[in-house]
Amino acid sequence: MTDSCCAPISTGLTASDAEDLASTLKILADPARLRIVSILAVAGQGEACVCDLTDPLDLSQPTVSHHLKVLREAGVVTTERRGTYIYYDLAPDFAQRWAALGASLAGLVPVA
Repeated sequence: MTDSCCAPISTGLTASDAEDLASTLKILADPARLRIVSILAVAGQGEACVCDLTDPLDLSQPTVSHHLKVLREAGVVTTERRGTYIYYDLAPDFAQRWAALGASLAGLVPVA
């Protein structure tokens, strides 16, 4: 018998899952990075180079390149070099990870 007056609680996310989730959320919490992901998600061909992103983001080329580097290092985008241009696309598993993120969060918050 337990001394607890309440029903047992779920353990929620594992420590590892919580760290992974927090890392992804930190990266996507930047407005420019979130917009880049959004633009790539709706891009006709699903890919873009830095020059395609500077105008819609109203940011300089070095700033856009920095954000793309952070997204690449996090595994959110992939790159493909074609001549002097590098094209960026959402990583194939990013949609699955994003869906898992949503499912994880939905499981933590009761729906009224």
